[in-house]
Amino acid sequence: MRNDNSASVLAAESLLDVAALRADTPGADAVVHFNNAGCGLLAEPVLTALVEHVRLEAAMGGYEAAALRAEQVGAFYTEVAALIGCAPRNIAFAGSATHAFSTALSAIPFEAGDVILTTRNDFISNQIAFLSLRKRFGVRVVHAPDAPEGGVDVAAMGALMREHRPRLVAATHIPTNSGLVQPVAAIGRLCRELDLLYLVDACQSAGQYPIDVTEIGCDLLTATCRKFLRGPRGSGFLYVSDRVLRAGYEPLFIDMHGARWTEPDRYRPVDTAARFEEWEFPYATVLGCAAAVRYARRVGMDAVARRTPALAAVLRGRLAELPGVRVLDHGRQLGALVTFAVEGWEPEPFKAALDARRINSALSFRHFAQFDFGDKDVDWCLRLSPHYYNTEQEVDQVVAAVAELGTGA
Repeated sequence: MRNDNSASVLAAESLLDVAALRADTPGADAVVHFNNAGCGLLAEPVLTALVEHVRLEAAMGGYEAAALRAEQVGAFYTEVAALIGCAPRNIAFAGSATHAFSTALSAIPFEAGDVILTTRNDFISNQIAFLSLRKRFGVRVVHAPDAPEGGVDVAAMGALMREHRPRLVAATHIPTNSGLVQPVAAIGRLCRELDLLYLVDACQSAGQYPIDVTEIGCDLLTATCRKFLRGPRGSGFLYVSDRVLRAGYEPLFIDMHGARWTEPDRYRPVDTAARFEEWEFPYATVLGCAAAVRYARRVGMDAVARRTPALAAVLRGRLAELPGVRVLDHGRQLGALVTFAVEGWEPEPFKAALDARRINSALSFRHFAQFDFGDKDVDWCLRLSPHYYNTEQEVDQVVAAVAELGTGA
């Protein structure tokens, strides 16, 4: 069956040389990789950057290799800054999006009674971090309600901003547990009007959609490199606005990379987002991230943002037609994460059955998304997340596999 979503995929494909992109992707012919929301398949230039630097470290020593490749390491900041619309000085490398998020939270001097205003669809680790802050410092965690069509009710969130004057407003751009795309720029406009500190988790949107931190209006933004950016695991970044830097925010545990020990009893944070970094770096990973972001920018984020969600829309529509399959994604805008429940199956056997067919997927459980899965009355779902290098033929293959397994249930 072909529909308007298929036409959108074909239109987007005309902007990309999908065959060449797949040729650049060593794993593309080995598996049907629909787990890009977990880890994207590495492109050849990323793999090359990683391996070459590890070999260089083995040949001449880690310190010496880092010094020799200092300019290429610096390109990480240039590439990420160009990706999200800021200056290199506003970027800090992090070991993961969660590490970046926790480091950013540690810079905020929370006091008892402070309010963190967030959404019902923020990422599980972020929600746990907020509850940890509540337990340790006595902050209040307030969740804005959802709109009837799905996603946060921006007007209601604005009213809560005015009522509580929160110490922090936080939102996850695309939750890990559904295809929802949250209106982070609309939230940001309200934060700017009310002069509120605003933190955005862009873990699933970086590499899937163009990101402009000025348009979003955020003070802090976190992301990983391993997902839709197709970078190595153990990598991410933190954006820190000039206003946050000027205000003197710094992480709770700042080290010799982020600060200068100026007197026996004093230190001074550096002027850039490097104050949120640590001295020890996985330099091969940093170089791999720079290559991944460079690759994404060369492919073109506008083209990626057209093809990737359109491919997911085709998948979502065709899964919705299958008996015993319940597609769970709701919202005004849906991205490339497709979630669904299947009657008659337990989660691990269902995923194992797809694994046996060389189809990569991921499971989400109620404890990942207490609000969302509670509203949907599901305990688990399967998540499929195609990317621009995937094909409609692979969508056909996945839908056929789900249909076969559903019949066999």
